[in-house]
Amino acid sequence: MHISNGMYGLIYVEPKEGLPPVDHEYYVFQSEFYTGGSYGEGGLQPFDMAEALRETPDYVVFNGSVGALTEANAMTANVGETIRLFVGNGGPNLISSFHVIGEQFDVVYQEGGTIATQQNVQTTLIPPGGSAIVEFKVDVPGVYHVVDHSIFRAFNKGALGTLVVHGDPQPEIYTGLQDAAVYLPEGGGIQEIIIIEEEGPQPVLNYAEKMEVGRRLYAQNCAACHQPEGQGITGAFPPLAGSDYLLQDPEAAIAIVLYGLSVPIQVNSVAYDGVMPAVHLSDTDVASILTFVMNSFGNDLGEISIEKVLEVRSQQ
Repeated sequence: MHISNGMYGLIYVEPKEGLPPVDHEYYVFQSEFYTGGSYGEGGLQPFDMAEALRETPDYVVFNGSVGALTEANAMTANVGETIRLFVGNGGPNLISSFHVIGEQFDVVYQEGGTIATQQNVQTTLIPPGGSAIVEFKVDVPGVYHVVDHSIFRAFNKGALGTLVVHGDPQPEIYTGLQDAAVYLPEGGGIQEIIIIEEEGPQPVLNYAEKMEVGRRLYAQNCAACHQPEGQGITGAFPPLAGSDYLLQDPEAAIAIVLYGLSVPIQVNSVAYDGVMPAVHLSDTDVASILTFVMNSFGNDLGEISIEKVLEVRSQQ
């Protein structure tokens, strides 16, 4: 592959015999923007040469803009299909650590060459002005995030795309279970959770235990986008601190955690049009993480019970 002279596009010259057939081929092109305003600031933004010389872009994006490979433009596939991504990096400065979270690349054609040079690769480096071809088979349904794994570029600067895989669950490969136990500090020890399916036995935690478990789960699952103090990122990820959206209907958050959210919303008079993927947690963990959010960052919105989580789940 070749990066065009305009530094924004790929030209691929396929070998005479062609590449092996796959089910889907997609184009992903990474680039940087150095702007006078900070990330998410509205209005026309001029080019900032000083930032470019420091190599500190305000935006690192796929296909030209934040969200260009999400929502209606998300890549799609079905369980069992093979995907080929033609990936370019226009730079002009940064090396891309290209990765699909939850997948590995079965085959990588490094530097856009015609010979497969690597197999079973998690992340591949793509230099500025360079390219690569990656292929992988999707075995489990879900929402996969396509990122530059210099991870703050993904969650704070825009280098984030979405691959939505449809099909039946494959529990023999992946169940979604994240923990076999909950650690309860200060003498609480470890409380066993036997959960294979959501309706299995689950522990009953008191308020203090929920807050501690929820604090850990929030750091693992939420803080990268909504930020450690729940302040969010304006225009990209809505705040949880002082959120009028949560205040209007705290229990609506249960459905969002269980099933995700892919429609535009308005929080504190700011529009948000991103994708919130479902978080695959037990009902106990959902109750804990939401109890933590509802009662942290200055919020005082009450406790979420496991019974309420089960009620919301039963409505779907």
